[in-house]
Amino acid sequence: LFRSTALGPGSKLSYRTTVRSFLVHLAAEYPEVTRLEQLRRDPHLLHWMSRMRAQTPPLATSTYIGRLIALRSICNEMAWMEKCPELAHLIYSGDIPRTPHTLPRPLTAEQDLHLRQEFLRRNDLGGNVFLLLRHTGMRIGECADLSFDCLRSIGPDQWAIHVPLGKLKTERMVPVDSSTSTVVQRLRFFRSLDPLPADGRLLASPRSKQALIRRLRDYLHQVCHTLGLSTSIVPHQFRHTYATEMLRSGVSFPVLMKLLGHTSPEMTMHYIMSP
Repeated sequence: LFRSTALGPGSKLSYRTTVRSFLVHLAAEYPEVTRLEQLRRDPHLLHWMSRMRAQTPPLATSTYIGRLIALRSICNEMAWMEKCPELAHLIYSGDIPRTPHTLPRPLTAEQDLHLRQEFLRRNDLGGNVFLLLRHTGMRIGECADLSFDCLRSIGPDQWAIHVPLGKLKTERMVPVDSSTSTVVQRLRFFRSLDPLPADGRLLASPRSKQALIRRLRDYLHQVCHTLGLSTSIVPHQFRHTYATEMLRSGVSFPVLMKLLGHTSPEMTMHYIMSP
């Protein structure tokens, strides 16, 4: 069953577990089936899928998806090896559900406090980048694209950051207070010290934008490890934390939608409904 693909130990175990699950079900419910050509989608495969969905405790969706994909791959392999094309049509693409998309949750109040205090204490490039993300709700990719002159004066002691065209092809102005404007000034200082030539960006990218983002993610991972916080915290949680803070401070839904750069109310609703 595994000769066409090089599989690691984990993958082999997954395939064997799937085959065992299916064969045990088949032997218990359809003992008369003893040859490949006897297999039918209905009832043999459909009944197996139904039993997995009704299992107690329930299977994780990812486990259910993995088993369907594994058995489908085996059936396709056997269809070719045994010259039995019907086996390739036992499991349809539509049978495999989508992987559930879980949005990151906001940081807890304790996580938020400890991280901000640590970023301020370090006062280095990475710390100031994450302070900027926390107080503007930007995506990390948008931050990587900020121009050197992104900080704009919009009145006496009033500032806003110009966020360029990003994920949703929208640009926006995000008002910030004086402390956040100071963060931008510090990032400008760090950029002036960087040996890479000026390119109009606030953050220097040694190789590529993606390399910069990976470096910032690694920085956050290291800070969380140092503080004894969950190392599964991701940059996007700062965006959710910002949105939560804005709502609690009385910012209206339409204004929050503009601050986040969303193009539909449904997108902003995800932030409101996140636990």
